Amino acid sequence: MRSFPLPIRVAAGLAGTAVEQTRRLPDHLIGLPVTVTSQALQLSMRVQQHITELAIKGDDLLAGFQQPEQHPEWARFDEDEQAGATAGERTNRGGGDHFVAHPPARREWSGEEAPEDVSDLLPGYEEMTLPQLRGKLRRLSESDLVRLLEHERAHARRPDFLQMLFNRLNNVRAAERDE
Repeated sequence: MRSFPLPIRVAAGLAGTAVEQTRRLPDHLIGLPVTVTSQALQLSMRVQQHITELAIKGDDLLAGFQQPEQHPEWARFDEDEQAGATAGERTNRGGGDHFVAHPPARREWSGEEAPEDVSDLLPGYEEMTLPQLRGKLRRLSESDLVRLLEHERAHARRPDFLQMLFNRLNNVRAAERDE
């Protein structure tokens, strides 16, 4: 028997597959909405993941061009609003009244009078982030805050840390005066 040409054999195979699929169609129609919905959700999640990855890469690239705020809004305590104007001034930024404290001038320490280690007050202080420090300041006394402030001035001199410590110390002192 003679063999048919390739295009005719392929066409016959497609016709047979179409007939088989048509016979199975009623069984597949029941699950079709679930399958389509599932595939659409998978596609949307992949798109979201790609967008998020691109945003993270963009953040990494743009981080080099952006300078951190010297006095971030969130680095204040509730009592900052009630603090007296002795160590700062009130400004009108963004429609609201804000208190801006000015830390005292930087002091240079000699080797023998440098503040001692503060690891007994706050273990891991040198590695803390600003939000971590903020969460721990409320439990410290005035003398503890003075020690931390002196330690920060003598060592790292991080402006945001100095500002937060100074603000908290002023708030503790103001609360003691009011009592």
